[in-house]
Amino acid sequence: MPDFNDLTLLPFCVGLTLLGLIGSWTAWRRRGAAAGTRGVAWSLLPVSLYLTGLLELVWDVVRSTVSWVTHLIFSPTVWAGVALFGVSVVLYVVSGVARGRGGNRAPKDKTQSKPASPAGELTATGPEPASAAPAKAAKPAKGSKAKQQESSEFDEIEDILKRHGIN
Repeated sequence: MPDFNDLTLLPFCVGLTLLGLIGSWTAWRRRGAAAGTRGVAWSLLPVSLYLTGLLELVWDVVRSTVSWVTHLIFSPTVWAGVALFGVSVVLYVVSGVARGRGGNRAPKDKTQSKPASPAGELTATGPEPASAAPAKAAKPAKGSKAKQQESSEFDEIEDILKRHGIN
């Protein structure tokens, strides 16, 4: 790669600016003042970059990027690093999936030693899930007493809804 040279870049920048100004004048005549002004703004950039010293910075960045890319493409060491990075990402994702499925959980003996609380009861850890509650047959007893209890519950619900204006 050629090194940054002040004597070659100054005429190059001035030439780019002059070409841009000619194009801006043409754009001004054909498409109006807005297009011409925008062209002048772009045309002044090469000389402004040169005078502020930013052109040297841009040159160094481009040169370093090209050097890094060519080193990346042709170096087996770099490709080994890229492969290890990929393995690291895959292992991280797999550990997240395993954690979500319960790969680090203790045996289920804890649930059997815990005293059973009725389903829906609030405890210090929250309500028990329906699947964890012991399976009880919740069939209402046959007869008039069960129907009476059911109708009285519905009457209470209707009264609450009427008080809140919900029919």
